[in-house]
Amino acid sequence: MRFMVLMIPGDKTVETGKMPDEKAISAMMKYNEELAKAGVLLALDGLHPTSKGARIKFSGGKRTVVDGPFSEAREVIGGYWLWQVKSKEEAVEWAKRCPALEGDTLELRQVFEMSEFGPEVEKKEAAIVEKIGKQLDANKNRA
Repeated sequence: MRFMVLMIPGDKTVETGKMPDEKAISAMMKYNEELAKAGVLLALDGLHPTSKGARIKFSGGKRTVVDGPFSEAREVIGGYWLWQVKSKEEAVEWAKRCPALEGDTLELRQVFEMSEFGPEVEKKEAAIVEKIGKQLDANKNRA
């Protein structure tokens, strides 16, 4: 099973764009290396502050673009991992090993697998999913 793991920083320095100190970066890189060696890590990235982002709101058939920063956002996501594990308990154990800073929070969310939508949807959408998978692989090789 796959889990999206969201890093929610305990302070607002993520919104300043200031990078963590060398010691924190080194500890996180070591942790990421452990995840990779264990075969758990599928993807990871840190995120720029919301001031560099945008939100698209859908209402009444219209799309409204709102540029960041998002002052009403109480819990800003600072980065994420995508993990492949055998159980939620295994994901929790890996999360507990994270060298997070004081006040940080990790949120674990299980990713839906196509099989969970039922055999009819899985069969019907298999060709589309395969096509998308091939395109994703091709996208990884783009400059």
